[in-house]
Amino acid sequence: MKAYRSAILRFATDSEPRHAAVYESDGLLVVGANAQGTQVVLAVGPYLALKDQFPGVTVEHLPGRIIAPGFVDMHIHFPQTDVIGSPSDGLLPWLEDYTFPEEKRFLAPEYSVQAATFFIAELLRNGVTTALCFATSHPESVNALFAEAQAKNMRLITGLCLMDRNAPVDVLNLAAPDGSNDATEQSLIDTEKLINQWHGKGRLGYAITPRFAPTSSEAQLRGAGELAAKYPDVWIQSHVSENKDEIAWARALFPKSVSYLATYADFGLMRDRAIYAHCIHFDDDDRALMRATGAAAAVSPTSNLFLGSGFFDYAAADRAGFYYGLASDVGGGTSFSPFHTMLAAYYVGREGQTKPGVSLSPQHLWWQHTVGAAQALGLDGRQGRPAVGNLQPGCEADFVVLNPQVTPLLARRTARADSLDELLFAMIVLGDDRLIERTVIY
Repeated sequence: MKAYRSAILRFATDSEPRHAAVYESDGLLVVGANAQGTQVVLAVGPYLALKDQFPGVTVEHLPGRIIAPGFVDMHIHFPQTDVIGSPSDGLLPWLEDYTFPEEKRFLAPEYSVQAATFFIAELLRNGVTTALCFATSHPESVNALFAEAQAKNMRLITGLCLMDRNAPVDVLNLAAPDGSNDATEQSLIDTEKLINQWHGKGRLGYAITPRFAPTSSEAQLRGAGELAAKYPDVWIQSHVSENKDEIAWARALFPKSVSYLATYADFGLMRDRAIYAHCIHFDDDDRALMRATGAAAAVSPTSNLFLGSGFFDYAAADRAGFYYGLASDVGGGTSFSPFHTMLAAYYVGREGQTKPGVSLSPQHLWWQHTVGAAQALGLDGRQGRPAVGNLQPGCEADFVVLNPQVTPLLARRTARADSLDELLFAMIVLGDDRLIERTVIY
């Protein structure tokens, strides 16, 4: 058991997200094992109220610092780390010119291992303690990413990227090792093998991962849906309605589906723990389908701004009532930093609504990258496991230590903050990786 004295940020789970933050200017966070041996928050609250309740417990005092929940990234591409910041005319040319050529390198195990080492280190350096990630179509990339996350005790979900058409042959990984199966069948065999090897091992989870509908045949999507039904505890992840050219392509390939999003439902790929990145160009029927199935949106604002894809409509999402949370989407996204992502989400909230002028509160922005994202992932305690993305009693004890004086401008601005919203917004606007002084995972 250990305790930390500092300012502490956490979120009430029974409050509206725009006003859910709970802040102790002088707080105590006590961490220890629960009955199952998981390291969780045992107590949190004002230091003066708790200090005598844990005699003999070592207390680390962190004056001038803020302890906050570790960030949750709902959508990020592990193999795109080295194509971040590549110029392009839009999504589809960007995939062809940069992403696909880079991803074929992950067939080599040694390349996958060194890339995974850097990727996990970069996530942790930026305060991300839980992430849902894309790998490539090569099992080598999945194994390397899981192994590195396990070594760091990080909560990470990933899976083999399913593609059996409409991408370069050397990216599709078409050759079955023994020549006995076609590409589609082999991808599903590999997926099931990886589920059995990694899902539920420590803090790891598996995600069935069609890249997006245009790069999967009907047979592959059908097989993915069958695996999702066979393994209801795993996640599903893909992309949808990011770009208008992509939507037209998907509609041409799957004309029987009533919409691009409905294509996934038609193959049994929409349910709780199904995460769809972007979800920009939706109509009300699409939003109703998200809510009805329990699927969630991974909002990727830096990527959407960078590639000119469009704006996520927060007001319409809230009216429909489906889950969503924030995601960096590196490498289409421009930064691993949750502060950059939250700031971009603020811009999107101001510009991308059916009724202009919507302003996302600082508390709501922070909520989207912590407890809200965990809720969207089904990691908020509904499964009987400790929740992530928060620091309430019983939650997993992943947190970041923030130093709001880390740069002269940030120190000057936060010193003048007259409210919690001003403090949080100053860190969102002026913060980057330097604001993360330490990332703590138990």
